[in-house]
Amino acid sequence: MWRSLWPTIDRFSLHHFRYIVNQLREIRVVDKRNREVVLDLLQSIVEIVTYGDRHDPAIFECFMEFQVLAEFVRILKIGGNSGIEAALLQYLSIMIQNVENEHAIYYCFSNGYINSVISHHYEFDGGDLIPYYVSFLRTVSGKIGRDTICLLVKVHQDTAISLPLYDEALKFANHGEKMIQIAVRALTLNIYSVADEMVYQFLTTPTASAYFSSLILNLKNKCLHVDAIINGVKESFHEKKRELLSETDRILDDFYYLKDILCIPEQRLNKLVTENIVNMLILPMLLTLLNNRLSNDTGLSAITCLYVLCRLLQVFDGTNLVNVIGSAVLFSFMPPNVTDAAESVVSARLEQVNGLAVCYQEGEEMVDLQHEGAENFMMNYVLKHSLEFTELSSCFDSSPLENSENEWGGIFSCIFSRNHSLMLGSLMLLFTVADSKDLHYQLAAKIGFSQVKTASEMIGSTVAGHIQKIVNQLLKVLASEPPLSVPILLHAAWFLRKLLVFLDQKLEDNDCHLFKTSYEGSCGRLYEEFDRCWFDYIPDVLKSEWANCKTALEESSQSKDPFFLLELASIQNPPSGSMAFLLLSSFLLLFIFLLFYLCCLLLKSIVLPPASFLFNISGNTGPAFDWQRMVDCVK
Repeated sequence: MWRSLWPTIDRFSLHHFRYIVNQLREIRVVDKRNREVVLDLLQSIVEIVTYGDRHDPAIFECFMEFQVLAEFVRILKIGGNSGIEAALLQYLSIMIQNVENEHAIYYCFSNGYINSVISHHYEFDGGDLIPYYVSFLRTVSGKIGRDTICLLVKVHQDTAISLPLYDEALKFANHGEKMIQIAVRALTLNIYSVADEMVYQFLTTPTASAYFSSLILNLKNKCLHVDAIINGVKESFHEKKRELLSETDRILDDFYYLKDILCIPEQRLNKLVTENIVNMLILPMLLTLLNNRLSNDTGLSAITCLYVLCRLLQVFDGTNLVNVIGSAVLFSFMPPNVTDAAESVVSARLEQVNGLAVCYQEGEEMVDLQHEGAENFMMNYVLKHSLEFTELSSCFDSSPLENSENEWGGIFSCIFSRNHSLMLGSLMLLFTVADSKDLHYQLAAKIGFSQVKTASEMIGSTVAGHIQKIVNQLLKVLASEPPLSVPILLHAAWFLRKLLVFLDQKLEDNDCHLFKTSYEGSCGRLYEEFDRCWFDYIPDVLKSEWANCKTALEESSQSKDPFFLLELASIQNPPSGSMAFLLLSSFLLLFIFLLFYLCCLLLKSIVLPPASFLFNISGNTGPAFDWQRMVDCVK
C-alpha cells in the first residue's frame, strides 16, 4: 500500500542512467562479494544505451560525457580473479551490435577504448572465455567501415604497425572449435572488405602476410592427414571413409575461405593469396604428377594431389588458377624425346611460375604476347606455351600409339598406369580442367574435351590422336577377369561414355571386338550363377542395380565428386561380398554401355531406358525375364 505512494522510477530515463553510472564509478574493487552487483550495473548501462540510441539522443550524450567506456576498461582491469571478463565482453558485444547511430559507433571506436579491451591480458587457460572474446572481436569487425577502421590501427610515423583486432583474432585461427574458426575467418573477411590504403600496407607486410602462408601450410598438413588415413592399415574401409569425409570437409572449408578472399576486389590481396596458393600448393602437386612420382618431397601422394587439384578447380570458379594448372598439364602431354629437346623451356617455365608476381584478374582479357609493357606473367605464359605446343604438335602427333606406358611422361604416364586409381584420377583432372568455363580458349582447343565436340573438330587437339588409346585402356578395365571392384567399373564406364561422345560414338574394330568378347564372357559367368540358391532374387537385384548403374553413368561432369579417388585408393582389400553380385554388376555395366552405344549409333540419342523395360510384370507370378534374348542380341 505504501509503495503505491512512492514515485515510479523510469529505468530508461536520463536521470536513472546518471545514477547507474555514478554507482559504477564508485566501485574500487571487484571480487566475488560484489561481482553480481557490478554485473547488474553493467547490464543496466547497456540496456539504457541501447534504448537511448533509438529513442533518446541525450542518453548517449551523457554516455560520452561520463566516458562510460573508460569505466568498462577500468572495471576490466580491476576485475582480478572475479571472473567478470566473460560477462563484460558479452555486454559490450550486445551494446556495439545494437548501436546504429554512426556518430555513436565512431565514438566507441575512438579514444582507444576498444583497443584497450582487445589488448587486455586475459587468462584463456581453461574456462569458456575464448568464445566470448572471439565473439566480441567479430562484433567489432562487423561494425567497422572504411571511415572507422583507421581508428583501430596503431600508427608510427604515418605507417601502420599493428591492428590489434586482426592480430589478436589470428591467435585463434587454428582453434580446435569450429565455431571459433568460423568467427575468426568472418572477422578477417570483414577487415579485408573495408581496409583502406594504410591497412593494406600493413596486411602485406612480411609479418602480417605470414598468415596466408600459414593458412596454406595448414591446408597442406590436412592433405598429408588424408594420405595417412588412406595408408592406414588398422581401420576398416567404413572407418576410413568416415575420417576421409571429415578431413576433406575441412579442406573444402579452406578452399571456400580462400575463394572468398580472392573475391574481394583488391589486387594486392589477390596477388598475395594467389602467390601462396600457386607456390606452396599447386606447384608441388603438379611437379609430383609431371615428374611421374608416387609422392613428392613432402610425402604427398599422387592420388591426393589429383583429388586436391580437382577440388580446387571446382571451387575456384571465376578465377584463372585453372590456366596455371591447365598449361602445366598440357605441357606434360609430350613424349620424352620432345620433353628432352625442350628441357630449357621447362626449366624456364618452372623458374617463372615459381617467381609468380602477378595473378590473373577475374574477367581480364588475355593480352597479346608481343604487347609491349605486358607485365602479367601468367597471361603471357599461357599464350607463349600455347604457341610452343603448336610448334611441337607435329613431333608429338607423329609419336606411335603403341608406345608403352613407361615411355610417356607427365600426366600421360598416370593415365596409362596399371594403378586404376591413378588412371581414373588423371582423367578426372583432365576433364575438370577442360570443363572449366575459365579455361583459356587456346588451352581448351589443345585439350579438346569440352568446347570441342566432335572428332572432326578435334584435329588441332593435343590429345585428339590418343583418345582411342585411352578408350582401349578403359575397355580393358571393364573386360578384366575376374571383374574388378564395382566402384572401379562404374567410374571407368563413366569416363568411357564421356569419351565416346567426343569420338562421335565410334569405336575402332579392335575395341568393338574387345567389348563383344568381354560382354559374352560376362554373360557366360553370370549364367553359371543361375544354378545357385540366389536365382530367385536376380530380378529384384537386377532392377535395383540397373537404377544405380544408370544413375552413375548419367552423372554430369560438373556434379561428379572426385572423392571417389580417395575411396578407391583406401580400399586395400575390397569389402567382402557375393561374387554373384559382382558378376551381375559387371554384366549390367557392359549391357547398359551396349545399349548406350547402340542408341548413339542407331537413334542418335544418349538417353538410357528405365529398368522396367527388361521385365514383363504379370500379376503375382513375378517378373519373367528372357535372358537368352538379352545374350543373343549382340551375338
